[in-house]
Amino acid sequence: MSTWAIVAVIAAGLGAGFANVIVGAGSLITFPTLVGLGYAPVLANMSNTVGLVPGSLSGTVAYRRELAGQGRRTARLSVATLAGGITGGALLLVLPPGVFRAVVPGLIGASAALMALQPRVSRLLARRGRTDHDHGGPLLYAGVFLTGVYGGYFGAAQGVILLTLLATFVADGLQRLNAAKNVLATVANLVSGLLFVVVGHVDWVLAGLIAAGSVVGGQLGATVGRRLAPAVLRAVVVAGGGAVAVVLAIQWW
Repeated sequence: MSTWAIVAVIAAGLGAGFANVIVGAGSLITFPTLVGLGYAPVLANMSNTVGLVPGSLSGTVAYRRELAGQGRRTARLSVATLAGGITGGALLLVLPPGVFRAVVPGLIGASAALMALQPRVSRLLARRGRTDHDHGGPLLYAGVFLTGVYGGYFGAAQGVILLTLLATFVADGLQRLNAAKNVLATVANLVSGLLFVVVGHVDWVLAGLIAAGSVVGGQLGATVGRRLAPAVLRAVVVAGGGAVAVVLAIQWW
């Protein structure tokens, strides 16, 4: 690799680590960078997933204060995202490329819209007894599993979907739910990344460069993200999710 290519991949990893902690759209920075450098899409996707795991872990550790008291919640939901991540990673290995293209932009766009309406939706569900203060109930588990499938398969903006689900079905502060979101996204990336290491094709130079950048980006993202007021954090997630949906729609449709 040339020097400028190395710098580009590290910089993309830093940006992705930063974005993932706050919004969850980091793959839209790193994946196009790798493809633009000439790497095959599937190889780029697998190497990108593995490389972003350390950044996700970095952001999760930085948010450890907000994770206090959420051990049982994140452990239970991690089972769902673990199963989903394995399923999504397996689908990437066996299905034709682009099988999710028809639905992913709409899914992310709908999640961004739901996040904008989340306070009203949460109040409506609470009145109907469909929310659970601690764990969210079966609808949340199903949603987290399906998001894990998507995260294991591609994963761009899975954080938007996860945070929207958590904020809708669990009555807790948005910063604390963002910390839980980071744990779940890390689990999905980790399990699919391990699957790619064992039975897929990973370029370890690319993965290492992305990891180096994403670790720093994760720390920076947590520093900025935890200082955002809930309304501002919600606005950032809505704007980021909407932008991702538009970009993917333009690229894929």
